[in-house]
Amino acid sequence: MAQIAQTIQRSPHYRWKELGLLIIPFLVLLVAMTQLLLANTDPRSSLNTSNLPTIQGLIPVFGLIAGLLVTNVVFSIFFRKADQVLLPLAGLLSGLGVLMSTRLGPDISPPDGPIPDLGSKQLEWVLLGLIICIATMFILRNISALARFKYTFAALGFLLLLPSVIKGILTFKSNAPARDVLAIPFFSLQPSELLKICIIIFFAAYLGENRDVLAQGYLPLGRLRLPPLRQLGPLALMLTLSLLVFLVVRELGLALLIYGLFLSMTYLASGKLSYVLVSLAIFAVLVFIAYGILSYIRVRFLIVSTNVVDWSAASESIYQNVLGAGQIVQGLIALSSGGILGAGLGLGHPAGRFFVPVVQSDMVFTAFGEELGLAGLFAIIGIYLLIIYRGFRIAVESTDAFNQLLAAGLTSIFAIQTFIIAAGNMKFIPLTGIPLPFLSYGGSSILANYIIIGILLRISYNNAVERDGTT
Repeated sequence: MAQIAQTIQRSPHYRWKELGLLIIPFLVLLVAMTQLLLANTDPRSSLNTSNLPTIQGLIPVFGLIAGLLVTNVVFSIFFRKADQVLLPLAGLLSGLGVLMSTRLGPDISPPDGPIPDLGSKQLEWVLLGLIICIATMFILRNISALARFKYTFAALGFLLLLPSVIKGILTFKSNAPARDVLAIPFFSLQPSELLKICIIIFFAAYLGENRDVLAQGYLPLGRLRLPPLRQLGPLALMLTLSLLVFLVVRELGLALLIYGLFLSMTYLASGKLSYVLVSLAIFAVLVFIAYGILSYIRVRFLIVSTNVVDWSAASESIYQNVLGAGQIVQGLIALSSGGILGAGLGLGHPAGRFFVPVVQSDMVFTAFGEELGLAGLFAIIGIYLLIIYRGFRIAVESTDAFNQLLAAGLTSIFAIQTFIIAAGNMKFIPLTGIPLPFLSYGGSSILANYIIIGILLRISYNNAVERDGTT
């Protein structure tokens, strides 16, 4: 055994940087799980061996550590030149998500019902996500080949969303959002999580082929020069279909995400800020129209306008009578109670005294804010920023236009989605139903996020092989 350890230690091919960085989430998760288990002991008893954490209580953390170590070994054998920072960052966020699911499971009250094994279920999804991440790297040997199937991916994305569209049409008069859930054997799938990846592949392929035409522009429109209709048409059609889906399914978060991805990728491909400004103006008009048509949108903006600092009769009326207002208000109370350093993991009351509805998914940001405080939220946002930095760095290092735009677009998913849900939890914008990457409970989100990580790692590996000439 010692000889094997020495052989590995002398090997220049092992991903030592990644393994060293993995030590950080391992320590954080072990300490956090220990704190969580200690927080559940009887506060009247003194600390002794009888109330120290048991091995069974640490199983979620040990399971995640084992999964990350196995992934590190596989990468060291087959993909040693891939980026060595993304996996530790994604693993740390996933571990925090597992811990929060473990912490919230027994306390979630009706209508969700008590789910004491929520953390174990989340761990299963994370381990499956790691397997899919590895499989993605093996399958996608030639990332550029995806560009040939851009229309296929676009059609597949909307085909996955078709059941939700049909349900939205049948319930259109209710003006309530149709659930973006596709029930298949053994589990339920959220099609929009895969739709965003399909749309990014289409945008990356199409914009990569036409970036020179988009950058120059030929059709004059005042001071603005638009690309020819032949190049502009498919983009406008994709965006129109996406927004029509929003009108039918009535998912504000999905619309914001798709439009944000469209704006970011158009700017990255063309370098023209004028396209972004014009698109934002069009978006403002569309929001105004939707505000007049859909009462669902009006309710969301009414909740944002609620004054929770100077509580009044109007605030009380909205809180009592408007569906969804209580979720935001209770979330803000929980968030503010955390202060700078938080109550401590397991010592807050996000699903107890404050009862924040859907706290395990839509409002998980407030749960972290209450128990880890403002400092903890800054640390979490910092981890997201590091993931975004590494993703854009992979994009910059790519020499192929499609790989550049694909890496940048997939990274933009993390950036835009994190902003939308965090800002919604803090009442800066209307709250939407999209999950916080890696932290929110849910299998579809975890699997989609690890597919993205797998594609980014594969692009980084291909970049390194192309640059160095060796595997």
